[in-house]
Amino acid sequence: MLSKDFIAMDICTSMEQKRVLAIHDISCVGKCSLTVALPIISATGIECSVMPTAVLSTHTGGFVGYTYRDLTADLDPIVKHWETLKIRFNGIYTGFLGSFEQIDIVSGIFDRIGKHARIFVDPVMADNGELYKVFPDTFPQGMKKLCAKADLIMPNLTEATLLLGEPYKKGPYTKDYIEGVLKRLSALGPKQVVLTGVYLNEEDLGAASYDRDTGEINYAFHRIIPGYYHGTGDIFGSVIVGCLMNDVPLTRATEIAVDFTCRSIMRTWEARTDVRFGVNFEAGIPKLVQDIGLKPE
Repeated sequence: MLSKDFIAMDICTSMEQKRVLAIHDISCVGKCSLTVALPIISATGIECSVMPTAVLSTHTGGFVGYTYRDLTADLDPIVKHWETLKIRFNGIYTGFLGSFEQIDIVSGIFDRIGKHARIFVDPVMADNGELYKVFPDTFPQGMKKLCAKADLIMPNLTEATLLLGEPYKKGPYTKDYIEGVLKRLSALGPKQVVLTGVYLNEEDLGAASYDRDTGEINYAFHRIIPGYYHGTGDIFGSVIVGCLMNDVPLTRATEIAVDFTCRSIMRTWEARTDVRFGVNFEAGIPKLVQDIGLKPE
């Protein structure tokens, strides 16, 4: 029988399973945000706690008539309850945040329960050269402040240029340009940057990573697969988080994330399924676990 002293121990110790808090919206149907982060991070052996910022019946890409419930008012009470339990997190991973108010609340969460956590920010706000229509033009400035508190950020090229206040450029890109963007993003605050949507030619697409402490820059590519697939950015980001929380080096983590994401897309493309519902990442989880180096008990 467990003693009361054992039960009352702080929830995180060096011998215990690592815990990551994922702060995203949740779409009940359509694989993205929390319905992606929770299974992928959990599969890597990391406990994934969640803080839903909104609940949708489906995601907003390709579906009409979806329901939406904002949960901004619930975020602070959730944190207050956790504080009474002395819950600590080894990592905090943020995705889509729907307002300046949510950005401010999440920034406060970093200070309140994330002092000892590794902070991962995916500044979801734009793609294909355009800010999402739900956001005002000033939104990137709010996201920039959040990114300054992160240990690692994972923008696509559109989000990167908005964070930097630079005009968006269409590819193919040169390595000099990509490496300049990586370093300028790191100068905002984060020591590590993973930049997605990188392509140096018309055939291969992938990501570039930068570690400011080592100065190392690396690329990972895959052949371009036709079509547009929802939730793939969340898949990529979740793999990065799971890898890094397992002490996989950033370079290798980026390679694994590109491979896992592209295999998920290819699996879906070959099956000719309705892409609105997301890609088949589930079938790739055994290989992901193997690539990370985790061994079944």
